[in-house]
This record gives sequence, C-alpha cells and structure tokens, in this order.
Amino acid sequence: MGGCLSKSKPVEVKVELTLLEKEKEADVMSPNGKASPFSDCRPNGALGHCSDEDAAPPRHNKPRDYVEASVCHVKDLENGQMREVDLGSGRALLIKERGEFSAIAHKCPHYGAPLVKGVLSKGHVRCPWHGACFNITTGDIEDFPGLDSLPTFQVRVEKDKVIIRANKQDLQSQKRSKAMTRCSAVINSSSGFSHVLIVGSGPAGLVCAETLRQEGFTDRIVMCTKDKHPPYDRPKLSKSLESTAEQLRLRSTDFLQAHDIELLTEKEAVAVDVKSSFVTFLDGSRIEYRKLFIATGSKPKTMNYKGQDVENVFHLRTPEDANSVARLANNRNAVIVGTSFVGMEVAAALTDKAHSVSIIGIEAIPFQKALGEKVGRAIMKLFETNRVKFYMLNEVSEMLGHHGQLKEVVLKSGKVLRADVCVIGTGSSPATGFLKGSGVHIDSKGFVPVSKTMQTNTEGVFAGGDIATFPFLGRSNKKVNIPHWQMAHVHGRVAALGMMGKPTEIKTVPYFWSAMFGKSLRYAGYGEGFDDVVIQGDLDELKFVAFYTRSEEVVAVASMNYDPIVSRVAEVLGSGKTIRKRDVETGDMSWLIDKGSQ
Repeated sequence: MGGCLSKSKPVEVKVELTLLEKEKEADVMSPNGKASPFSDCRPNGALGHCSDEDAAPPRHNKPRDYVEASVCHVKDLENGQMREVDLGSGRALLIKERGEFSAIAHKCPHYGAPLVKGVLSKGHVRCPWHGACFNITTGDIEDFPGLDSLPTFQVRVEKDKVIIRANKQDLQSQKRSKAMTRCSAVINSSSGFSHVLIVGSGPAGLVCAETLRQEGFTDRIVMCTKDKHPPYDRPKLSKSLESTAEQLRLRSTDFLQAHDIELLTEKEAVAVDVKSSFVTFLDGSRIEYRKLFIATGSKPKTMNYKGQDVENVFHLRTPEDANSVARLANNRNAVIVGTSFVGMEVAAALTDKAHSVSIIGIEAIPFQKALGEKVGRAIMKLFETNRVKFYMLNEVSEMLGHHGQLKEVVLKSGKVLRADVCVIGTGSSPATGFLKGSGVHIDSKGFVPVSKTMQTNTEGVFAGGDIATFPFLGRSNKKVNIPHWQMAHVHGRVAALGMMGKPTEIKTVPYFWSAMFGKSLRYAGYGEGFDDVVIQGDLDELKFVAFYTRSEEVVAVASMNYDPIVSRVAEVLGSGKTIRKRDVETGDMSWLIDKGSQ
C-alpha cells in the first residue's frame, strides 16, 4: 500500500562506527532526549519520589559499535507511511509523519509482531496482533499488552538520502525496559512492613510495581503471590501446553531484584484488615502497608459431578497443569468440559497429540454469547474439520476411574466418553473470598468495584485485573468487568499512578486474542449486550470481519485473517469517534484501511 511499493529498492550503504568520546554524553540521555527519565517527577507527601539528581544511577559508558546506513531516498516515503529497512546488523522501522522521519525497533516486544503491518496514527504505532501502542519518537509503550518499550534510532537526511544510525545491540534485542529507580529506604528484608504491598503477581500486579519504579517511587515494594513461579504468561498455557514456567516467564527474579521489587512466592493472602492496614497470609505472617493493590485474578468455577476424587482431571492454572495434560493426552483420549476460550484452545492444542478430542458444552454453539451464532458456527466447523467431536447441550454427570485414574466421562444424556485426561474450562469467578469482612466492598458476584483511579471504597486500597469492576468510558462510565490480559496491564499502571498522586483515567480500548489451529482471532471493544452482527468477508474461509453493534453503533469488532483491521478499529474507537452500523454495512472499509505501510 502507498507509494513505497512502486519504488525500486535503494542501494544501501553501511558504515561501521565506534562510539566517540564526544558522543558519550549524548548516549547517556534517555530515548526521548531528556537527561533524566524522571524529570517531570514532583514531590508528593504520600509516597517517596525521586528527584532529577537521584533518578537513576549513572551509566557506565563503554564504547559500543554502531551501524549507519542510507536506507532510502527522502521522497520514497509519504506522510503516514512506514517501511521496514535493513541496516546490515539488524532491521528497523522507518516512519514518516507530518514531514518528520523517525526510526524505532521493527518488532513488537510482546510476541514479535511486525510493526510495519500495524497502524500508524497521531504519533504512535499500534501492533497488528494484540493492539499494543508505541510512541514513534520515544519508543515508549503507551498501551498494552507487554512490558517493554522499543529502542529508538537516530535519523538524518543528507543529500536527499535518509540515514539511520543505530546501536547494534539495540537492533538485535528489539526491545528495552524503561529506566527505573531503586529503593532508597533502609529496610530489613524480614520487616513486616511495606510502603506498597501488591497481592497477586499477574500482569496487573507486575505492571503496578514496574510503573511505580518507572515513575520514581523509591520506597519499599513487596509483591506476594500464591504461585510458586515468578510472573509468567498465563494466556500461553492453553495454547502451548508443553511450555515450562521458565519459557513462559515475564520477568526473572534477577530482574525484579535489580529493581528492588521484592517477590514472595507461595504466599497466599487469607485476610485483609483495612482499619489496621495489614494483610494476613496462610503461613500466619502479617505485612503492614501504606498502600495496597489487590490483583488476585480469578479462580475456576466449581462443577458438580460424581467422582470428584478421580485423578487426571484438571483446571488449567499452572505450567505444571498444562505439561501434565499434554503428557497424559499423548496418543490417548482427551475430554474438554466447557467451550470457554481456554477450553477450546486446549482442545485445538491437543488434536495433534491425542488419539481423540471431545468437547462438552451446555450451549448449542461455542462462543455464541461472545461472538454470535454465525462466527461461533464457523469456528465450530474448523474444529470438526480437525477431528474434534462436540457433545453440545450436555453436561457431565460422572467421572469414572480405574485404580483412581480417569477412564470414562458420563454425560447427563447417558452418553459415555472414553477419557484418559479431562480439562475443565467452564469459566471462572473472582478470587476475592479472603476479602469478606475486610472493609473492602465486594458486590453480589464477588467483584470489587473501583473508581476511575482503581481505588476501592477504602482510601489507599486499590484493586485491578479480573476481580475489578471499573468505570468504562465506552459505556458512559458504567462499571464493567473486562477480564482481559491486556486490560489487567492497564489497571496496574492506573493504580500505580493513582498511588503516586498522578491520577489518570482508563481510555484504552479492550483488546483480546485467541489462537486455534494456527489461526488467530482478534477482538477489540466491549461487545456485551450486542444486538446485531455485521459480517464482511468469507466465514467459510475464516477470512472475515465481524462488527458487533448495539443501538446502531459499533461497539466491538472481531476478525480472522484480516489484519490490521481490528487494530485500526481500536484506533478509531480509542480516538473517541463513533462508528455507525450503516458505516460497516456497505462492505466498503476503505475508510478503515491505513494508506501506507509495507
């Protein structure tokens, strides 16, 4: 698309450079050119902040090799266009917007998506796969998912040639972590007090901790989790069953220690006392806090059936669960109970391992409530083509075992399925039982209502992630629960900023994704209560866009094999614009297509 396609590839000239003494001073600067990444920090009496002087330890500027290359003619790119260019030691993304060139890493640090296929708009580029946004000037991550930002590269124009100068190490890594402060408080590690206590180590908790350090917080941070592993990528559990905790990890213990984020694993909270400001744990210990962030996530919904003691029946919660399912299903019979995204992803992942895969669902069609009947049928057909058998409008009556090991699943219809391993994916509920009687308000469904800054009814106590209902701008600030991985990141950042006296509101567009049989489903918006679905494309070929409408307004979009349409819609919705049903019924989506990436 755009003018770049018609141009022949320019001859690239690469020059190896070594960092000069006079350049060392510039190299100390942060990506946005400021001498200190925390130059906008302001003192706040509630929590410790850094000053410009103590923002970060001085860097040791050892000479490093740079590469410089002429990558194209100045007229090769029009405004609003992007091009992936080769510098010899790696590739970069060259961008032209408002007459200015910039260059950043070309891969999204979340899952490695090519950003050139994403959406460029108003100073940032949005990932085509999962919607993360990066500032094209600083490389900073501005919307999630993901933890890291992008390195930036110097661009200049000489004699109508666009020249990029880049650090070779940055070209290879394609990502960077934002600068963070360290803890300056003198605290005994065995002390039962933390200035900020975070309960839960999922994306909400982790982003909260990192944002505090990025924003200059210099007091103690303790993050507790009942998990035995450091933070890991939970959505991958159902898509990559054989991955280990090490392969899934988001941050290493070394990384957390380097930034003075104390992680206490196998530390389950059992009670909170907001009057005395402390949390009690299963091991009997207590930790006092000044600020508390609760992000304990969800727990599997219980299911009633006979044979609860039969082994090899799993709720997919840990890497060990996923690994066991993969091992037990090898050349054997697998049964999945429930047509949630987790259950369906597990079924898809097992088809090339198991002898048979069966899915039991209480509805007639998978995903009907979330994606509509037509999309649900198309995905169901995909599974059936891949040898998966469905037993819909059905429930489990009994699990039968032999010597304690699962052998059969009995349905309420009377049908008996051979089964060597079973995964229950019938949904989840908020893990908030330990908050009863704490003083933190919980609604009738177990969710914790929060304000725009993620604060609960109790001052200094914040909540986020799957357990929270929060004011959603897309529904006129009605409080909603959106249990997406991406949204949990946003909650963590907003909560951290709220703690530091820098309140900000959630303006992000919810973004969700799933992967089945090598095909990706992308979804953006909040489609709860949609009353119609407008489909463009070919459902049979699974190349389509589905627009979910509510009262003549598009509230969400889903697609398969139609990138970057979902990211483009997210960009439009994020700008505050309204997409009308009539806009998408014509089939002409040229108004959504970015004019210029290659």
